[in-house]
Amino acid sequence: MKNLTTLAVALLMGIGAVHSQNVDQDSVRTIALEEIEVLSTRANEKTPIAFTNINSAQLATANHGLDLPFLLLNTPGVLTTSDAGAGVGYTGIRIRGTDATRISVTANDIPMNDAESHTIYWVNTPDLASSLTDIQVQRGVGTSTNGAGAFGGSINLRTQSFSPQNYAEVSGSYGSFNTHKETVKVGTGMLSHHWAADLRLSHIASDGYRDRASSELKSYFAQLGWFTDSTIVRFITFGGKEDTYHAWDGISRDQLKTDRTYNPNGEIKRDGQVVGFYDDQKDIYQQVHYQILAEHRFLRHWKAVLGLHYTDGEGYYQEYKNARTLKEYLLEPVETATGTLKKSSLVRRKAVESDFLGGVAALKYVNEHVKATLGGGWNTYSNDHYGRVLWVENYTAALNAEHEYYRNTGKKRDGNIFVKGIYELGHGLSAYADLQYRHIHYTIKGDNDKWDWTASPEHLQTLDIDETFNFFNPKAGINYEFMRGHRAYASVAVAHKEPTRNNYTDGLFLEHPRAERLVDWELGYNFSSPKFSAGVNFYRMNYKDQLVLNGKLNEIGEAMAENVPHSYRMGVELMAGWQIMPWLRWDANACISQNRIQDYVGYVSDYDNEWNEMWTQTAIECGNTTIAFSPSFIGNNAFTFNYKGFGATLQTQVVSRQYLDNMERRDDSLDGYMVNNLHLNYTFTTPHTREVIIGASIYNLFDTKYETNGYSMTAAVYNGSDKSSGYSLVSDPRFYPMAGINALGHITLKF
Repeated sequence: MKNLTTLAVALLMGIGAVHSQNVDQDSVRTIALEEIEVLSTRANEKTPIAFTNINSAQLATANHGLDLPFLLLNTPGVLTTSDAGAGVGYTGIRIRGTDATRISVTANDIPMNDAESHTIYWVNTPDLASSLTDIQVQRGVGTSTNGAGAFGGSINLRTQSFSPQNYAEVSGSYGSFNTHKETVKVGTGMLSHHWAADLRLSHIASDGYRDRASSELKSYFAQLGWFTDSTIVRFITFGGKEDTYHAWDGISRDQLKTDRTYNPNGEIKRDGQVVGFYDDQKDIYQQVHYQILAEHRFLRHWKAVLGLHYTDGEGYYQEYKNARTLKEYLLEPVETATGTLKKSSLVRRKAVESDFLGGVAALKYVNEHVKATLGGGWNTYSNDHYGRVLWVENYTAALNAEHEYYRNTGKKRDGNIFVKGIYELGHGLSAYADLQYRHIHYTIKGDNDKWDWTASPEHLQTLDIDETFNFFNPKAGINYEFMRGHRAYASVAVAHKEPTRNNYTDGLFLEHPRAERLVDWELGYNFSSPKFSAGVNFYRMNYKDQLVLNGKLNEIGEAMAENVPHSYRMGVELMAGWQIMPWLRWDANACISQNRIQDYVGYVSDYDNEWNEMWTQTAIECGNTTIAFSPSFIGNNAFTFNYKGFGATLQTQVVSRQYLDNMERRDDSLDGYMVNNLHLNYTFTTPHTREVIIGASIYNLFDTKYETNGYSMTAAVYNGSDKSSGYSLVSDPRFYPMAGINALGHITLKF
């Protein structure tokens, strides 16, 4: 990595030095370098939806090693999670209480969500934030998007524009938990009036806050552009490789008090006691993205854009499993000195190999009264899932290293077409319409990794999924700009979402989940002036057949998601910003919401050793309850100070109680918390640099003990010898603790 970085810096700086003297500054004025992205799904100031733009300068304030979700921490309605507790490795994001499977993420309008799981694993594209021009976060359904439907929000990433001048940048950071980041960026500037190139190399590593929750992440970004007065073509490739120790399991409430950093993953047990930890309890994955983006302007009002993409993903996770039944892994019992071995500890590896290929396109028309776009996309996805057993304790027979105990393949074709536009009605009033048709065909064929104890004879669960969905997603609204700086809007949008892979593989064997539908109503007002801005947004999101984990078990006793007929989210989002003095700014936002399932029925396992009925269940009619992981209040505050090169930002986030399931029991909940982060920096120049930035970020400034994620396990214990005597509920929730006060120091040199 070090040698490659040195070579890249020398090569591109040399190219830039040779050609920079030949660049005619006037020659680049007619080429809009900042507009070479396929931006058909972005909102603008006339789109009647709720959105927030975060530019590269704002990202740079906190981009010193933490994953991208933590750079969006102070965006309205956003919550973040970290398995390792320090913001590096496996991290997650929620918008308006909805998780990553319901948040559409695109980079230059290319889908980033995994087509099967619908989520995005930020660990696979580390330090992508260092190669972004900006991010737009849309809350609610938003505009038409490519890939999985947006059911809570969307995150639109725009990768960096080309610089007219050559440059080089080196940055590094180091801090708590041996967390460090090294990044090198170089660019040629404009070459021969038509060409430009950029390259970034990054390395991030951390021991993690929790025990053994280490991460080592490597990534790159490269792009090559070709320009004329009317045409722009850009080739982009970026990717990463992650090596992360599992911190996927939470800890008990008692452990939060006695050993907050404990990580149960990798436990090696003997007679029920932990005697050590498996060293290679790791997740290792590599993902590479390729994009070709083209834009051509023709006639006076027309522009065509095209994006082609391919993503290659490959990796596995490996884990130690204590006392497993051998036949679940298609292994025969063997004779040992102590008898027949039918159950033993083992090491298994689960692997995936995926290919994602497709394209997006749009035809745009703009004049003084109309902005219209006809666009769409088509993607095809294939993912092979398979598992192998690498080692079995006390296994006397030969173990084939290539022995597969399951294999299945998921394939998905996803196409959409949309037409949308804004029409100026006059006197500041404009109308917005967006009509999208989406088609999905999804299959899963092969054997699942779950043993079907109910079959006769018993065998691995057979997967034979063949589903087709056709969705129509209309959106409409109005925008009214009255007086100077005042804007009001209203919109309604419909979205549909197909089930995820897990909804099928973890569901009932013979019944499939239904697609979900969302109707999103938005009503807002914004005011903006040079020194003060404010906004309010009301929303109501009505779900039909929302898929939720309700405690119900499938045929082999595993938790599954089930469609609930009616649920909703409604709330108000408040935003304000005030430039108090030229050197002092104040920003604040809050989301106050109600998130409910109507007539909810939850299920708990009946647990009584005497009856030995582990998989029988009790249905509990809970009435109207709060949706899991949906706090009623999220507030953010930031004071920013800038004076003669010195900068400081104090960020505060306040989050109310979150329930771990939908039964609204205080025992199964995350306590509310308030956490503060302080970012400090000083910028200056030297004779040999364009800019030098040094600083430090102090996270959790006041050492708050808090948790942002968890899960619950609840059972019914009956009071007597029969079920008519009544029961009480007992739970054993698990939590993911966040780090106490910790810091990262950083330095950046720009040439």
